[in-house]
Amino acid sequence: MGITYINEITVSDFNNLRIASGWDAIEEELASNGIKNSLFKLTAKDGDKTVGIVRVIGDGGYVVLISDIMIFPEYQGRGIGRVLMEKAMTYITDNVKTGQSVFVNLMAAKDKEHFYTKFGFAIRPNEKSGPGMTQWISKEAVVSKEDNK
Repeated sequence: MGITYINEITVSDFNNLRIASGWDAIEEELASNGIKNSLFKLTAKDGDKTVGIVRVIGDGGYVVLISDIMIFPEYQGRGIGRVLMEKAMTYITDNVKTGQSVFVNLMAAKDKEHFYTKFGFAIRPNEKSGPGMTQWISKEAVVSKEDNK
């Protein structure tokens, strides 16, 4: 049986792929909302096993982000990432109206940048653009004295 592709992602599969990719799991409510609010999502399946995902998110205007493209390490190098990217790029291209442009962004994992150049992405920094920048913002839970009674 070959790899099949479906337009749904479970929180469990999402977090399993994050962990396999060396990233932290995302809290269930946040992951669920992120998946639900995606413009496009696609899962690669090997039988019942989810082996890769991609999401496209955006502002409904001119900015989209290809997010969370992840493949289980043992499935990398089999063309799954290429198919996921092709389908994500087709979704984006098909939704651009004649005469309009959208700004497509992604944050490549370290040493994976050249994979994305095959799809027209420029490696940063370059002569026009500086390096990408990111930041995680967290808020710690505060327990009040009333909660300790």
